[in-house]
Amino acid sequence: MAVDEQPPVTTLSGGLGAGKTTLLNHLLTIGGEEYDIAVLVNDVGEVNVDADLIENGSELSMEDGGVTELSNGCICCGLQNELDQELRRLAFDEAFDYLVVEASGISDPVPIAQRFVSPARASALYDLDTTVTVVDAAQFHQAFVDGRPLKSTDDDARPLSDLLAEQVEFCDVLVLNKCDLVSETEREAVERVVRTLHPGVDVVRTTESTVDPERVLGTGRFDQDEASDSARWKQALSPDHGDGTDVDSDDHHESQTEMDDHGHGDDHEHGTGDDHDHTHDDEHDHLHPPEEFGVDSFVYERHRPFHPERFREWLGSFPESVVRAKGHLWVAGRERYALDLSQAGTQTHVEVNGRWAVTLPEFQRESYRESRSDLHWDEQWGDREVKLVFIGAGMDESSIADALDDCLVSETEMEDDWEAFKNPFPGTMEWSQPPIEQRLVVGDRQ
Repeated sequence: MAVDEQPPVTTLSGGLGAGKTTLLNHLLTIGGEEYDIAVLVNDVGEVNVDADLIENGSELSMEDGGVTELSNGCICCGLQNELDQELRRLAFDEAFDYLVVEASGISDPVPIAQRFVSPARASALYDLDTTVTVVDAAQFHQAFVDGRPLKSTDDDARPLSDLLAEQVEFCDVLVLNKCDLVSETEREAVERVVRTLHPGVDVVRTTESTVDPERVLGTGRFDQDEASDSARWKQALSPDHGDGTDVDSDDHHESQTEMDDHGHGDDHEHGTGDDHDHTHDDEHDHLHPPEEFGVDSFVYERHRPFHPERFREWLGSFPESVVRAKGHLWVAGRERYALDLSQAGTQTHVEVNGRWAVTLPEFQRESYRESRSDLHWDEQWGDREVKLVFIGAGMDESSIADALDDCLVSETEMEDDWEAFKNPFPGTMEWSQPPIEQRLVVGDRQ
């Protein structure tokens, strides 16, 4: 391969056991004669089982350089240097037409994709062409339709359904696998939720991951701008939908979910409105997908903190009509950091994101304000706010908003000592602390 060529890259994401390796073996077996594919496989264990399966299932081998394994870590975070090294080696030492990167089942696809659009990385030698998420139809039905939560092997880990939702929200092609394990009615229900989370995604139905290679290789589908706003919760916060913001809810803080600001974002711009102004009532009708899905979305925005005890109680009875909720929080007694809420299916968690701009040194704070003329700013509380997107079917928006309003700190309580509140929410960014100090995982909704 010539150095100045940029082979197209397909990334494979999806939950554990969804069928990513089976799909990759299928591509190598069925498309092997027509498609010259190099493979990079990531597994979090010390022994890369997936790489062994791929080598045994194809004519490629690790000895001749066709299969590269990165083990005992995740390429979306801990193995970034190793990833760069292998990408350079493949680019300069091997001849191939396509590169397929299979991420581990616990990988966030966003930072992996971001590395392939960063000009300063070895990944600049490649062209990110297609992002693929493989979904186990039966597993997804269990988590998002039946309401039976997916169990994590680590009690302190974030809910698996939340990661699954993020994998669905960020992809160009969604391979709905194991369709033989669900009924037609169940499959249709799964697709309704999938298209709720990611409107317009290309869905490929399959069993045993038997996908036409043309659907996932060299498609040219990846578009960085579209990928950044593909999720419905991001669409609800976009400027085209009338809520007065320029980017989504995570950009101000240290977002872990952005294509364009992954890591240390500082671009969030707040809308306007007083504490109980339901400005969203008539602004989001045009967000609806096809009417038969019965899906709606709305933004809840307030500039007063939640009372930690009342809000924690509300989280324990999350409305069943809500499929997905995401955004940032201001909780009384936790003034320094914005907290992120993420709910998917039956599981909800809250964790520290980043500092509010008002807590930054004065020169940084003023520079931030000067660059954002429409930023909501309270003279006492600065940019602190609550901003949540709710997505679901048959939601009673006014009822949800009223219940959340009841969780806000009252006028009288604004004068109280907030440190005296019983507060279960995280309040530190010191990641050396035990995980429970940075994350509140709410009990599964039954």
